[in-house]
Amino acid sequence: MKKLINKVLVLLLALGMISGCTTTPKTESQPTPEITADETKTADVIIVGAGGAGLAAALSAVENGAESVIILEKTGTTGGALNYTSGSMSGANTIIQKEDGIEDTVDSYVADIMKNGAGKGDEELIRVYAEKDIEMIQWLWDNGLKDNTFSTDKEGRRSVFAPEHALYSVQRTYKARPDDPKTYKSAAHEVLDTQVKKYDQITIDFMTEATQLIANDKGQVVSVLATNNETHKTIKYEATKGIIMATGGYSGNNKLMGAFAENGSNYLAGGSKGSDGYGIYMMQQVGGYVNDETMAYIPTFPMGLEGPNQTGAIAPTYTWKTGGICVNQNGERFVDETEARVEVREVALEEQPGAVQYDIFTDKIIEDLNAAGAATMWNYFYAEEGLPGYSKVSKASSIEELADMIGVPAETLSKTVEDYNAAVDSKGTDSLGRKYDGEVNAYNLAVNKIEGETYYAVPLKALVVITLGGVTANKDMQVLDAEGNAIPGLYAAGEVVGGIWGQFASGGTGVMGPIVFGNIAGEKIMTNTLAEGYTVKPATNMLDINFFTKEEVKIEFDMNQPLNDGEYQSVVDGQYGEMKVQVTITDGKISDVKIVSNNETEEIASGALKMIPEKIVESNSVEVDVISGATLTTNRIRTAVVDCLNQAKK
Repeated sequence: MKKLINKVLVLLLALGMISGCTTTPKTESQPTPEITADETKTADVIIVGAGGAGLAAALSAVENGAESVIILEKTGTTGGALNYTSGSMSGANTIIQKEDGIEDTVDSYVADIMKNGAGKGDEELIRVYAEKDIEMIQWLWDNGLKDNTFSTDKEGRRSVFAPEHALYSVQRTYKARPDDPKTYKSAAHEVLDTQVKKYDQITIDFMTEATQLIANDKGQVVSVLATNNETHKTIKYEATKGIIMATGGYSGNNKLMGAFAENGSNYLAGGSKGSDGYGIYMMQQVGGYVNDETMAYIPTFPMGLEGPNQTGAIAPTYTWKTGGICVNQNGERFVDETEARVEVREVALEEQPGAVQYDIFTDKIIEDLNAAGAATMWNYFYAEEGLPGYSKVSKASSIEELADMIGVPAETLSKTVEDYNAAVDSKGTDSLGRKYDGEVNAYNLAVNKIEGETYYAVPLKALVVITLGGVTANKDMQVLDAEGNAIPGLYAAGEVVGGIWGQFASGGTGVMGPIVFGNIAGEKIMTNTLAEGYTVKPATNMLDINFFTKEEVKIEFDMNQPLNDGEYQSVVDGQYGEMKVQVTITDGKISDVKIVSNNETEEIASGALKMIPEKIVESNSVEVDVISGATLTTNRIRTAVVDCLNQAKK
């Protein structure tokens, strides 16, 4: 409740309906009235968010003299977006390239990133990144990365090309695997987390969600209000040097994406639904400038397998590599499926109704995909019963039947297939630019018609794992206002900073960008002089607070009803498969809740999987507070328990 009150207070301040806080417009710096909190904590540096940027910033701050750093993390684990990615890294002129005998330059890296971003990136910040990246790759290497297993090319080199992104001009992507895959999904997270744990100066307050930035009477943003989601206490965190916001992007906020991208409300979240962009709003409250154009820079993967609650996983069939096609909800092809430039296929799908495509293919196409050694994703997600995407595969004995099954116009789909097959026979190039001359490359491994005894379709949606809009920052990672002035004490790093990469993200920058800029923020917050006399006021183009209000999911059960003692089980849909929950009723009350099996992302869901059953038993009720960052897992458990309770009713 306190967290809700705090957010309402922030809204009222923005609307000018109440006054008395430095986040209201004023002509000169004024004292900030004391904000009520249950507890106050102080440190040299306060960091909001324990992802790659936050962890790197904490380490850097300590290396530059900080005696105390507190990281606020709203979930129960570190890592942020690194919990949802295999963690591909990139860099030019690195130790890894040198060991592989590959020559590269920072200039080439900068040029590639600018090109991949459609020329819309901030070249100055990209160059700062590319130069510092050499040092950070070396740091990761020296602190354990050198001992990790890497994916390699045919020559055994650890510097590789990454076909899931626009290709660099040089092999400069590094795909290291974590030593402890049960705990970490990416090697970079593993190294950072291991190092952070070595420093007594760094404290992480888990399950603690920041709600409001606070300026002092000198115009310095050096405090933040937060709520602990376990104790429900409001805590005021005060820093002597300043605040680093490392709260991530907004890929989990469909309302916010929908406001800036035509079909953004239909995109799947490939990361945490907790990536809601509220940190951007918090910084706007104290003047942080957001360029509306960059908020529309939301790159997608045209290969999202839909899960519950508009989440998804990167799960391409790649059947188009051996003759398959992609059609929209109208049954029409809309892009050269074999186009090497990923961003072309990304944008094409974003523009389709519902941002959804159907991969259409046959048995012969699957056979050729396996023969070419390109069926890894098909065999992992779709090939047989029990796999995550098997239930999404439609099978039919005719194109017309298939069209009915997937809900597209049969006449149109039949014509599309007929035209495609004719294009294959022509051995030429069709109107979309797809070639059928038999030349083999990474995106075109075989040519086939859509014909056979069985026809298949798999629906895939535009999926987001990173957003590129956010507040504006300078090369020291100081947050800027609309006039380009640095807001004293306020720094930001990672995905929450907008406008760096341009319209599209380059491979590996989603991992190394936050680490590099987090390192810079941690250094500069300790070495820069904290300015005074700034006038703090909200930005003029505030995001709508309604983008951040979440619809309450009502999951309830009247525990006054008589229940039969015994053990009851329920199965509900989980993130990547079923979740089975067992409830024990003793003397008419809930005496035990056990998660028998689950397919959640362990790094994110672990807190909910442990704590929600305990809370339900303790309160003898399903009406318990959700675990921040694990809302979906929380509600799956609660739903399963309600089903068990319904089974137990007398």
